[in-house]
Amino acid sequence: MFWQIISIILLCLVLLMLLAALATARYVMTGKRQTYEEAFAWQQAHYDVSWFDRSLLKEYKVRGSEGYELTTYFYPAPRETDRYIILSHGYTDNILGNLKYMKMYLDQGFNLVLYDLRGHGKNEKAPTTYGVRESVDLLHLIDDTRRRYPDLKVLGLHGESLGAATSVTCLKYKPLVDFVVADCPFADIKNVLRAGVKNSPLAPVLIFLGSLGSMLLYGISFNAMQPVLAVEDNDVPILFVHGLADDFIVPENSFRIAKATKGRSSVCTIEGAAHAVSAIVNPEKYREALNEFLSSLGL
Repeated sequence: MFWQIISIILLCLVLLMLLAALATARYVMTGKRQTYEEAFAWQQAHYDVSWFDRSLLKEYKVRGSEGYELTTYFYPAPRETDRYIILSHGYTDNILGNLKYMKMYLDQGFNLVLYDLRGHGKNEKAPTTYGVRESVDLLHLIDDTRRRYPDLKVLGLHGESLGAATSVTCLKYKPLVDFVVADCPFADIKNVLRAGVKNSPLAPVLIFLGSLGSMLLYGISFNAMQPVLAVEDNDVPILFVHGLADDFIVPENSFRIAKATKGRSSVCTIEGAAHAVSAIVNPEKYREALNEFLSSLGL
């Protein structure tokens, strides 16, 4: 009888652990996504978007990893150009989260390719894998962009937060791109989660449970979500931008990836900028850093 009780208790503990693991993984990987209306309202409240003409957006679909459909848009430069850039937004956001960057690239003479990352915007529901599947989606989008726009001579990537991590992770596949601009990327997802719980003593337990749940539900552990490992053999130039007041994805993440990449890299830090608002806090410095980076590449 004693051993039966012990067995039942152990079984209950295992079941509780599994339930906690699944719940943690779902929380981390399926957060509430913004609608286009919510995203636009936030952008409009924080800076000038009067230049944006929604009627210029041309929508189409691109098949990403395992046939997953990505809602994609083309936004033309004011003048005919053979320069293109693909912009990847942050977690819970959608294409309209790119508004703070779009005019900078339009002014530089780039056509814009915007898309909703998997599980975001108008796409079907899907878990966020923090760059693992998203980077393969982006690789498909790069290939599609080159086929779709035969006049293309220059192609860059720009990403914010999750989009930046996705752009960096994509580099391990040796995509045909000329440069990357990574705004507040994470080097690995675990350090972001630790910061999210204020480095609580429970952080290792929560991360273990979340990683276990992610593996059980989606076949991917948190150990796979490390963009910093994707650039060890990379030779594509990267400009990193990071707000020094970012306490969600701390600036150290950009410096870690910059140090790890084999190719050319530079880091622009923005004083007083929290997470993903560097282009709003100091647009002049952001534009200057972008201009100098592109000029250094002869673009």
